[in-house]
Amino acid sequence: MSQDTPVDPRNVTQPDAPTLDSAGKPVNVVQRDLNDTDDNTRAVDEVITPTSNREKEQDVEELNKKSAEIERKVADGR
Repeated sequence: MSQDTPVDPRNVTQPDAPTLDSAGKPVNVVQRDLNDTDDNTRAVDEVITPTSNREKEQDVEELNKKSAEIERKVADGR
């Protein structure tokens, strides 16, 4: 298979290469996203962004309590 068309260097991705804008200048994507005040993506950002371990431990404890309660109800035949 031969390539007759030249490859645009902006379309070639390299591992650990910085993200470039249309002018070819590096873009700090993390800083750009932190400065973005678009509320449409806030819910997704909150899901993806890690929270503290303590908050996750509290969530696990709450789920374990609910699970134990459901198991008791099933065992009692309710």
